[in-house]
Amino acid sequence: MAGLMAGFGNFTHAVVRAIPASFAKEALRTNCLEVDLVKAQREHEHYVGVLKHKLGLQVLELPADESLPDCVFVEDAAVVCGDTALITRPGAASRRNETDAMKKALTELSLNVVEMDDETATLDGGDVLFTGREFFVGLSKRTNQRGAEILADAFKDYAVSTVPVLDGLHLKSFCSMAGPGLIVIGSSEPAQRALKIMQQMSDHRYDKLTVPDDLAANCVYMNLPSKGHVLLHCTPEEYPESAKVFEKLKDHMLIPVSNSEKVKVDGALTCCSVLINKRAEI
Repeated sequence: MAGLMAGFGNFTHAVVRAIPASFAKEALRTNCLEVDLVKAQREHEHYVGVLKHKLGLQVLELPADESLPDCVFVEDAAVVCGDTALITRPGAASRRNETDAMKKALTELSLNVVEMDDETATLDGGDVLFTGREFFVGLSKRTNQRGAEILADAFKDYAVSTVPVLDGLHLKSFCSMAGPGLIVIGSSEPAQRALKIMQQMSDHRYDKLTVPDDLAANCVYMNLPSKGHVLLHCTPEEYPESAKVFEKLKDHMLIPVSNSEKVKVDGALTCCSVLINKRAEI
């Protein structure tokens, strides 16, 4: 599989967005935890710094918008694969205007921008897992069947399968890719059940890396020319047992990145960037 997926994880650009002051009090959340705004902004600056300076990506930084407290979570506003960018229709109505700045940014990067303008459709990028061979789309509180159908229409070269997300906000709240053909999955029963569904629906075989903590299963994988396999993952301070599991990936450059504040509003590592592989002319 690795040979057939040689381009999987190749990225040259990233789109990120700053955290507004409104984030601490007004960002959507499924709990009542208090967010330290300054710490959240510091964590995010470190995350962006890793992409830009440690990994050498071209990073397009969009300004914060105080009227959009969740706007740092850019992943939900677009799904990019190859030269095509699907501008989503987020499931939370308060987040719909986040797509305006994302559409502008991806248009400026000369991507083929497709808009989801069916008002019955909802899709958050956090529900979209691209494996390099196919898409899995979580049907959740934020994403519906029509949203999945429009994604399938936008990316016709790939099979698209839907997975019920009964616990957690998004599909990628408990899984992500850690390499070609390698799915990181949380150990909870709902996470394992979702993985079983994905395996049953797929024509491809995937290896799995199981971590004790569902939230730690959300990682950012890249395969960069000068770095090889790279994985941004949880810190030992946040999830000590899960961090030990990642140490098994001896061929990866492992980069622990703190997410202790954004996780309080259901944010994860993949949420904070849209990764793009652009041709040399950009």
